[in-house]
Amino acid sequence: MGSSNGQRLGITEPISLAGPTDDDLMRTRKLEKYLRDVNLYESQEEAVSREEVLGRLDQIVKIWVKKISRAKGLNDQLLQEANAKIFTFGSYRLGVHGPGADIDTLCVGPRHATREEDFFGELHQMLTEMPEVTELHPVPDAHVPVMKFKFSGVSIDLLYARLSLWVIPEDLDISQDSILQNADEQTVRSLNGCRVTDQILRLVPKIQNFRTTLRCMRFWAKRRGVYSNVAGFLGGINWALLVARICQLYPNAVPSMLVSRFFRVYTQWRWPNPVLLCAIEEGSLGLQVWDPRRNPKDKYHLMPIITPAYPCMNSSYNVSTSTLRIMMDEFQRGHEICEAMEKNEADVDWDTLFEPFTFFEAYKNYLRIDISAENADDLRNWKGWVESRLRQLTLKIERHTYNMLQCHPHPGDFSDKSKPLYCSYFMGLQRKQGVPVGEGEQFDIRLTVKEFKQAVSMYTLRKPGMQISVAHVTRRNLPNFVFPGGVRPSRPSKGTWDSRRALERKVSSHTKPGADDGRKRKQTDDNVDTHLRNAKCHATMPSSSGEFREGSPIVSTISSSSINLQFEHMDANELVGSNREKVENNLTDSIRDSRNSVEVSSHNGKVDGPMIGDPRNKGLSFNSSNSKDAEKLAIEKIMSGPYVADQAFPLELDQLEDDLELKNQAKDFAGSTQNNSLGSCAVNIAAEATLTSMNGGSSSSALSPNGGLGELEPVELTAPFSNVIPSAPVPQRKPLIRLNFTSLNKAT
Repeated sequence: MGSSNGQRLGITEPISLAGPTDDDLMRTRKLEKYLRDVNLYESQEEAVSREEVLGRLDQIVKIWVKKISRAKGLNDQLLQEANAKIFTFGSYRLGVHGPGADIDTLCVGPRHATREEDFFGELHQMLTEMPEVTELHPVPDAHVPVMKFKFSGVSIDLLYARLSLWVIPEDLDISQDSILQNADEQTVRSLNGCRVTDQILRLVPKIQNFRTTLRCMRFWAKRRGVYSNVAGFLGGINWALLVARICQLYPNAVPSMLVSRFFRVYTQWRWPNPVLLCAIEEGSLGLQVWDPRRNPKDKYHLMPIITPAYPCMNSSYNVSTSTLRIMMDEFQRGHEICEAMEKNEADVDWDTLFEPFTFFEAYKNYLRIDISAENADDLRNWKGWVESRLRQLTLKIERHTYNMLQCHPHPGDFSDKSKPLYCSYFMGLQRKQGVPVGEGEQFDIRLTVKEFKQAVSMYTLRKPGMQISVAHVTRRNLPNFVFPGGVRPSRPSKGTWDSRRALERKVSSHTKPGADDGRKRKQTDDNVDTHLRNAKCHATMPSSSGEFREGSPIVSTISSSSINLQFEHMDANELVGSNREKVENNLTDSIRDSRNSVEVSSHNGKVDGPMIGDPRNKGLSFNSSNSKDAEKLAIEKIMSGPYVADQAFPLELDQLEDDLELKNQAKDFAGSTQNNSLGSCAVNIAAEATLTSMNGGSSSSALSPNGGLGELEPVELTAPFSNVIPSAPVPQRKPLIRLNFTSLNKAT
């Protein structure tokens, strides 16, 4: 299927068939030069080295499968034909990897080669004995089991798929759905990476334009701090799917146009409408596909980006309310910069788009999570586990504060050179913009921290020396090792797009009546959360009898009117909130309009009428790329479909599933922890951490004797899920860090 022969790529007609202008071609040349200058392309020598490593790895798995076949007593014919094969996927297969990037690989083996005993047993042992292999780290209990290692200096992530075949042919085609027959869930998930990658390459009109655009967007996401699936943002496959959809909608566009259209489309996208490259096929194997009308779990997804290979799944289930808001903010910023470039505004170029996000200037309060271990192997295992739990901390803070306290997890970790076997993670914290709070009212996250510690302590492979601590730290008391070169900047960044825009908004806000402005901000935030919380209440659900019924709210909410908080100023460096009003208006319209725009009829439990992936959705092609009104209408039509009508408030499902998983792990872990108190896990993780937003750049160092760094330690609470501190003082056994959202002179 391709655009050159007149066939359409994607589930709708393109938005525009327009090709590039001279200015577009010039901007594309500048973009390509920029990507080369920042060293996003590997050298020829490194490319050859990767090919050699992959060839060697393929030889190793072939030797491995013959070895285990002989040990299992297979007959001579099967022994002679015994085979395994290596496939690649991810950035390497897509052709967008850079220098030093790892290679995602898949080993496909026969039915008699088991995952537990043979792959993580015999093959692991073979790799251990090879001098070329270093940093070998098996993760058999992961959602997608993987072995991580370096082979001759090249990083490898190796998955395993066990097929129902006795013999793996050398010309095996894993794109066929029949390959999934009788496969276990782990094999289906492992095969999914290769199948999705290959399908993406089949569904884009011009692969080279797709690759350049994707390379650009991956680099942009990393610079802006929104590239991390684990942290609740988007990973490589998510960005690839988003870019591929834009390539389908603008099949004749060059990379500079595609980057601009990327921001234009996704700034207007009404999440949780799903992004689809092709229609969702039910398949013949009975595997569950993404469908919020039938699968309760799918109703809770905030930003569905659906994989194009059977079984179609949501690749972005990790996205939370906070991370979605941050990404929408970044999309808006990118859209404004691209618009300025297209207008040839002075001092706006590709450098502007790729300016790094100044995370440690963006907030006044941070949560710091420190971990350590006794040796490098333990630290690597401990880091992997803790990183997988950090998203739960973000979700729990959102849940326990009813989304009034917003979290921004930094996607990376930081190391203090003076402390080996030690690393830190940071989360930016701020109150929800425009929400007033009464004097003395505070956010209490003691229970949240305690639950997070308990979850981390469930690690079944935990060893002595694996420690964790959590602390609150203010901006002015951040450790130096988080800054480039270990040197704290003498003053906040100036002259950047973000700082200029923040200053413009600050000046603009002073020209408006403060009360009116505050009310607008409050109304915007209230609308966002109201629509998020009540999405399930207004969603119509097809019942088994084919009738529609109203959903019911999942959780009760606190009234914004019961909180008395007001923004007295806007910090020029409070970058995260700079575009919030626009972004949250978009989110509000997204959820409201998505319900109004979709009409779904039901017959015997099945949905009739054109679906979002149905070729019957016509009339979306526009030959003029200058008609933004037409583009907006086209985007609205693209998002018409039945799925979003059934979206529920995506708050707790992943957490509930995760809590169940932790309880199951606790049974195995209980014996080793009965005599080990939570505090012995490294930490008496201090405190109440009831965070403060200081007025006028004041520091909270006066609240803590160690200069603004306060340990967070759990204390007994009478109400397990009550996180708003009552007006009456609570008796306390020890001094607690109390950081309120008013001002320091009002802190108690």
